[in-house]
Amino acid sequence: MRRKLVLTPDLVALVERKVPQDHPPPDPDRVPMTDADYAEAVPAIIAQHGPGSIWVFAYGSLLWNPGFTFTDRRHATLRGWHRAFCMQLSRFRGSPEQPGLMLALDHGGSCKGELYRIDEATAATELDKLLRREVPFRRIASGWRWVDVDAGGAQQRALTFYAGMRCDRFYVDLPIHAQAHMLARAAGFGGSGAAYLHNTVMKLEELGIHDSYLWELQHLVAAEIRQLSGA
Repeated sequence: MRRKLVLTPDLVALVERKVPQDHPPPDPDRVPMTDADYAEAVPAIIAQHGPGSIWVFAYGSLLWNPGFTFTDRRHATLRGWHRAFCMQLSRFRGSPEQPGLMLALDHGGSCKGELYRIDEATAATELDKLLRREVPFRRIASGWRWVDVDAGGAQQRALTFYAGMRCDRFYVDLPIHAQAHMLARAAGFGGSGAAYLHNTVMKLEELGIHDSYLWELQHLVAAEIRQLSGA
């Protein structure tokens, strides 16, 4: 039986607010990728992979908002990595005044998620969509890597994003209560951290994947929102 989330849509709605998309001053860390950059990156990924379908490992927002077309999906486990809210955001789901957090893959443990298959015939088109969604800035143009996942007892090579980002200046290693404090307050033009957490946990539970870390975190975020709002 699916567990009932404590972080309800009603509580999430208390964090949501309209935040216009800002136009910050030039920042060397936020130089946008160009069409030419994507046109170079997509063939490079295909060349590294070689012939055949490409599998993508999803562990966060790609689970509930993939943004590209796939022809098959299956459960998979990535060993040696775990999902964590360890990337700090000052835009999109956060602001300079109230930074937010994004999921990434950090070293250690294991992570259960989904594999999506992109057919070879449509790889260039779908990878272009995927990269435009996942890699908006040149700073993170190499924010993807190939990993080996366990899919039903068989090893499968897969593409994933934001794994091993400890050298990135936006990486943070916060205790879970500090994560909850930020996620209960942060919002930007892309939505709130609470919504991001809620959607991810809800989708994981729907898939039959129980992540004890995210489950505890949604309890803590719900409690923070109640305290802030008096709900």
